[in-house]
Amino acid sequence: MTGHEERGEDGRRAGRRSRVLKAAGVTLAAVLVLGIGSAGWVYWHLDDNIRSVDIDQALGDNRPAKAVATPTPSGSASAAALPTEAVNILVLGSDSRSGAENQELGGGDSEGARSDTAMVVHIDAGRTTATVVSIPRDTLVTRPSCPLADGGSTAVAYGVMFNTAYSVGGPVCAVKTVESITDVRMDHYIEVDFSGFAELVDALGGVTVTTDQDIDDDDSHLKLAAGTHHLDGAQALALARTRHGIGDGSDLGRIGLQQKLVKALLEQIASTNLLTSPAKLYEVADAITGSLTTDTGLNSLSELMELGQSLKSLTADRVETVTVPVVTAPSDPNRVVAQEPAASELWESLR
Repeated sequence: MTGHEERGEDGRRAGRRSRVLKAAGVTLAAVLVLGIGSAGWVYWHLDDNIRSVDIDQALGDNRPAKAVATPTPSGSASAAALPTEAVNILVLGSDSRSGAENQELGGGDSEGARSDTAMVVHIDAGRTTATVVSIPRDTLVTRPSCPLADGGSTAVAYGVMFNTAYSVGGPVCAVKTVESITDVRMDHYIEVDFSGFAELVDALGGVTVTTDQDIDDDDSHLKLAAGTHHLDGAQALALARTRHGIGDGSDLGRIGLQQKLVKALLEQIASTNLLTSPAKLYEVADAITGSLTTDTGLNSLSELMELGQSLKSLTADRVETVTVPVVTAPSDPNRVVAQEPAASELWESLR
């Protein structure tokens, strides 16, 4: 394995064009769909679907500084309506929720929580460009001490896999670990579960993906010949989880598949005219909100809609997808570490 940069997974199941998010990319596009809105019981139901975690209260003030607002250009009424600060969102794809649906799809139980997909989504102050940074789950990091719900805290751990943060301390520790290794403030947190992702794909009528090589992965139970395939929700989720049946079997190969899937799914969302079918719109919105766990700043339908509306000018050609530069860890050929100074320079560009 060599270091390189590539361009280009608690409780219940916690739109428009953009190239942003897997369960990472998918979520911002999903938010834009939600911007279409709803009313009455439908609104209440969708709003009630969303689970949340109070990240801010748990972490307190010992965190990286928030982005500074950019002065609004004078003499422009339209410019005045745009947000004036950048926003960073940690998006995790997780199998943490127990239950029949997630178990059927390969999810873990509540004591075996894993975050197999992690993306930092940085949206610029005018909400017209974005950078999506994938963090390999196999990256060895220093995991800081994290507060626990019972009032205790986890111990600092050195040289552990990045995704252990979620396993030992849930969303709060995942956010704290990302902020610790990047020195970038995470303004929001969004988590998407296994079954919700699969339901979203099915609600959209499936997704068409072209693979460059044959895939045969016993762990994800996916077998595909190289070429173009129309996948249902379970197959799309299996593609997003595949790593051992491609390339060198590392997490970097899986990230490449996830980025390919994200683009295909966003194209599907963009090509589906949900406004002409209220039933289809509701099905998609229900799948989205039913799969989300967010921070308390995004835990209502109105807040998600506000975010979605602020992204209406974000088009695919203004979104950059990258992977944190890494090299093989000296201590373990099956793990990676951040490649410096490239990794630090990437995070610096997002502050």
